[in-house]
Amino acid sequence: IPPAGKNRIAGRSVVRPQALPPLLLVALLGSAAWVSAEQRVPLVLWSSSRDLWVPPLENTHEGHITTDIQLSCYLDHALEKGPRNVLLFLQEKLSIEDFTAYGGVFGDKQNSAFSNLESALELAPFSLILPSVDCYAVSTLTSYLKEKLGASPLRVDQATLRELKLSDTLPAVLLLRLPYTTGPGLMVLKEVLTGNDEIIGQVMSTFKSEGVPHTAILTALGPSRVVRDLSLMSGSLGRHPLQKEKDVQTLRLSPPVLSPVSYSDTEPRILFWAQRFTLVYKSQASDLTLLTFGTPTLNLTGSSWNTSFAQLVLTYNNLFGPFLIIRFILSSHFYPVSARSWFTMDRLEIHTNKSSVAFYFSHVTAPSIYSFRCQYVSTHRSKQGILMSSPDPTPWHVTFQNFQIQAFNCSGGNFSYASDCAGFFSPAIWMGLVSILLMLFIFTFSLHMLLNLKIMNHFDDPKGRTLSVSLTPSVT
Repeated sequence: IPPAGKNRIAGRSVVRPQALPPLLLVALLGSAAWVSAEQRVPLVLWSSSRDLWVPPLENTHEGHITTDIQLSCYLDHALEKGPRNVLLFLQEKLSIEDFTAYGGVFGDKQNSAFSNLESALELAPFSLILPSVDCYAVSTLTSYLKEKLGASPLRVDQATLRELKLSDTLPAVLLLRLPYTTGPGLMVLKEVLTGNDEIIGQVMSTFKSEGVPHTAILTALGPSRVVRDLSLMSGSLGRHPLQKEKDVQTLRLSPPVLSPVSYSDTEPRILFWAQRFTLVYKSQASDLTLLTFGTPTLNLTGSSWNTSFAQLVLTYNNLFGPFLIIRFILSSHFYPVSARSWFTMDRLEIHTNKSSVAFYFSHVTAPSIYSFRCQYVSTHRSKQGILMSSPDPTPWHVTFQNFQIQAFNCSGGNFSYASDCAGFFSPAIWMGLVSILLMLFIFTFSLHMLLNLKIMNHFDDPKGRTLSVSLTPSVT
């Protein structure tokens, strides 16, 4: 059992110098600078329990990327022997460079944007730091905690946290979302990180005052910065074992795609998927991707289906109020002209306890035996959105990236052949056709002029005066 004053970085026990606690965060860059930061985020864990032991994993090396299976191996021991109250600080974006750029150096907590986090790590009997974790592992973290502890994640804030009464025996998973800005200016970013650190400090003070044993986790959904892959620079890193290089290349594979939403009665009836699903109400934005796709506990109460009408209802708790209901309404009709059935997306409805709005789709249609797919579906007119709201204008904005839906003739729970929203004559094709026609016109006109060109047969001016020159000189 590691004594107090020690922590662990990626499975190795490291003595933490009491005089220089910020160097613990600065040391994160050393093991992450060898790989690209794309789709990799740090994860920091600390606990109020001393009786924790995380066994080191085999085949770990400099620049190692923690996968979802390895992360579960780390957390299994901490959750089985540690406190049953888990506090998850989930930031939208975070990279290892944020700690080194805005953290304190040589114990200077006054200028550090992570002073409360550094103090929590310094005072915690046990802590674990993983410099590079696969984003897919973070996306499945809430599902893992729910399955491991048997408690659904409860999204809370500072106000509701004070009203909760936590128990030492009953498990609880509390989720706090921390914002992140991508605006210009380093000071703006530092202010946001400092504000998030103050939230962490206030929450930890609340737990400490109530004497509740806990395990806290800080991580992010995606990286805030993309660092050039140094392994591609010839001769910059020296020699590396071939086996280790092969392992790093294997871990750089893209994470699996989240499974689509599937409504079934006797068999799958409605399928819905998007690479990213975001919802904005006034100035409040929320990314619903991880709450919607790949989540078996998604509430689909109210959904219905028959051969001519389909309704997919998604219900979220404690989002934009006590509840958020999103309803997709589709219908199928037979058209004698084309001798086939076509389905259309009639509207998308959003309901909360304070407001409701309906969006009408202008071009979401496809044969009923196909699915519909579009790269970008949004309410933003500036981005060629195809969603029209009623009433208009509305404070709600919806954005789907790589949107795909099918409500009829689903076979085997998989999407059928997709009818894409992109037309055959795209703007680039039209520009090419116009340029070709213009050049063809110029060529035809030039050829016509050349064919009608006539050579002059004489050079005399019939209207001019004739000039006569005498050939013999005159004698005086």
